[in-house]
Amino acid sequence: MSKKKLVVLSGAGVSAESGIRTFRDSDGLWENYKVEDVASIDGWYRDRKLVLDFYNARRKDLEKAEPNLAHKLIAELEKDFDVTVITQNIDNLHEKGGSTNIIHLHGEATKVRGDGADYNDNFEVGYKPIRLGDTDSRGRQLRPHIVWFGEAVPMIEKAAEEVSKADILLIIGTSLVVYPAAGLVGYVRAGVPVYLIDPHPMDVHYCQFEQIQDVATRGMKKFVEMIKDKK
Repeated sequence: MSKKKLVVLSGAGVSAESGIRTFRDSDGLWENYKVEDVASIDGWYRDRKLVLDFYNARRKDLEKAEPNLAHKLIAELEKDFDVTVITQNIDNLHEKGGSTNIIHLHGEATKVRGDGADYNDNFEVGYKPIRLGDTDSRGRQLRPHIVWFGEAVPMIEKAAEEVSKADILLIIGTSLVVYPAAGLVGYVRAGVPVYLIDPHPMDVHYCQFEQIQDVATRGMKKFVEMIKDKK
């Protein structure tokens, strides 16, 4: 018998307990940088060195970061479910935690591509720094493989397709009022149970969901217990 399809939408909250911060932690600042300077296409064209240095530091942080219990429990769900993780995070903690089917909506910090290259024409650099003058095989300056403000989200259609096939939807570490997660929820089929793990009370009128009001690690423990009879 085939496994039920469980789709996980994850955001910054799932990595917070691993020490990964985002700009939403501090009034539009990301590690003390203005978001428009380091997370927008305009910022890239204004000061490429600043942007490269910023993501070099993020990669260095990731080298030391470890997946927390939430990442590991999501990966363990693959034993009983057909799991797809759709994440807004650019870290690789879902991979480190053991998940095998992951869609990164906003790109991946450990990958780069040539400036102007096709989104899929990317490659892994791990935790190495990228400098001005580093180029791809066609001589184009390497840039972080990140979806910045002002750019399209190439993986959104694939993500929507996965959500539309879900038998269970779990939203963890991202609110239902922040896009693209908010838009993706609209693709859930009628009657599919939706669970939300978030420490803050949520009141979203367009979607029926069951909230587990807790941080990601404790919330995932509770979620695993709740769905063990839904295999």
